[in-house]
Amino acid sequence: MRIIYFFISGKNGGIALLRRMAFIFTLSACLWFFYIRGFAPVMPTSWLAGITGAENKGFLVYLQPDEGHTLDPLLAGDYASNRILVNIYEGLVRLQAGSPEPEPCLATRWEVSRDGLEWTFYLRSGVTFQDGTPFNAEAVKFNFERIVSGQNNSPYASFVFGMVQRVEVLNPSTVRFTLKYPYSPFLYNLAMPVAAMVSPAAVAKYKDDFWQHRAGTGPFIFKQWEKNKEIILQANAEYWGVKPAVPGVIFRTIPDAATRKSMLLSGAAHISEGISTAEIPSLQQKGFQVVSTPGLDLSYLGFYTNKGLFRNRALREIACQACDPRALAEELFPGEVITAAGPLPPRVLASDQTPERPQPNPEKARRDLISAGYGQGLPITLLAYSNARPYNPAGGEKLARVLAEQLNRAGFQCAIKVYPWEDFKKALLRQEGDAFIYGWTGDNGDPDNFLYTLFSSAQINSGLNATRYRNQEVDTLLQTARRTADDNLRSRIYRDVLLQVHQDVPMVFLHHSVKTLVTAGNIQGTGLQGPQRAPYLGRIQIIKNE
Repeated sequence: MRIIYFFISGKNGGIALLRRMAFIFTLSACLWFFYIRGFAPVMPTSWLAGITGAENKGFLVYLQPDEGHTLDPLLAGDYASNRILVNIYEGLVRLQAGSPEPEPCLATRWEVSRDGLEWTFYLRSGVTFQDGTPFNAEAVKFNFERIVSGQNNSPYASFVFGMVQRVEVLNPSTVRFTLKYPYSPFLYNLAMPVAAMVSPAAVAKYKDDFWQHRAGTGPFIFKQWEKNKEIILQANAEYWGVKPAVPGVIFRTIPDAATRKSMLLSGAAHISEGISTAEIPSLQQKGFQVVSTPGLDLSYLGFYTNKGLFRNRALREIACQACDPRALAEELFPGEVITAAGPLPPRVLASDQTPERPQPNPEKARRDLISAGYGQGLPITLLAYSNARPYNPAGGEKLARVLAEQLNRAGFQCAIKVYPWEDFKKALLRQEGDAFIYGWTGDNGDPDNFLYTLFSSAQINSGLNATRYRNQEVDTLLQTARRTADDNLRSRIYRDVLLQVHQDVPMVFLHHSVKTLVTAGNIQGTGLQGPQRAPYLGRIQIIKNE
């Protein structure tokens, strides 16, 4: 009330206010007219300044459906956290945009000893952390000691660097890792967000709150986080690479998909995640662009291979024949996933070695089930999670219902049991039910991260090998591949792994996600980068409309 009274009490204040209100009303009416008629003008950055605040004028506005739980790279394992982290922090290497292959980042080159035990990295010169302190070999050593100290409850410390015996500083620009045993995916592990470099000085000064300050080497600096609303980053003017062309980025949390779409259409945002593929053609007709790449993940139907009905491989084969992943994808999420040929996502090493899967054949599956002695049908319990996952945007319950329909047509009698995510994982450890919906999001882009995780008997106790699949030949091949530096030889080894898994049928491979962003027509340079295909915005440009 005080603000309104102030405007109308000054000289000519009432007239000025009325004019302003008339202008706003007219502009709003015009925008609504354009919206309902299907037109979507992209608003200039001056209008966005009024929405985001004068201090954030010209900032890129990015709409996210959810937000992460941390901005400490050591503790982040979720995509929502990593979409922010990839723009603040960097590692010695990174995955190429749209590719699972590593490329130089804070290290310009590296050498590996012939026995595969010593990895020597030569660091980029002239790089400083955002707090002005130098990035050097001592900083690298500090970060890896922090990761493996065990004091931070990192979910990835032992996985990423459990094979590291020691880290040595050879000189300010050279650091050497000595491994306990040869481990060919080591370079891929260094591209994971957990391996990002943070400022030792910032950690020493601010302890666990270092992430709220200038602590990375990336193109953007953390500025503000208002929970469940927005995260604001500002451009790093001292960035060692190509400096950002925008003054900053606002990651705005908008859970509702319809609201995200309307904000794009009105010009209140430049980029959005979570736009339905059904909406994309109409948005493209209005001048919006689409950036997409296959996700490094897998959704699958798993069988307990060590107990119950599906200990019988013949029954697993019958269930596999009954399932039609392509029809399932078209029904639940057309255009949002890629049907999986095997466990490895597209472009990952050895993904082209996957054996051809047989065509779905529910009629043959029914005949085979009758021949197996189940002419009256075979009751099974299918375990599912309730929520959506990165590899399953439809949610586990919907996916389970469609799979159950396919299995039932072949003579199975599926009962579905649904749990919230955390309870679901506990139920898997208890081995509830007969089969289950599950998935895996890759950590580093290397085939070992899928094949060793899902099929090595060493991962049974951890619960990652949820099917309890055990094959000594596969175990031996996976260990050999881990110790083999030559990628051509590794690919041939993985071909044998894939063939054996194909024959044993511990799971039905369903699909891989497609990571998609919709951007305004005047946005250039959007990239999806890193193991989780997070949005890298360091090369973004907003082209001003003439």
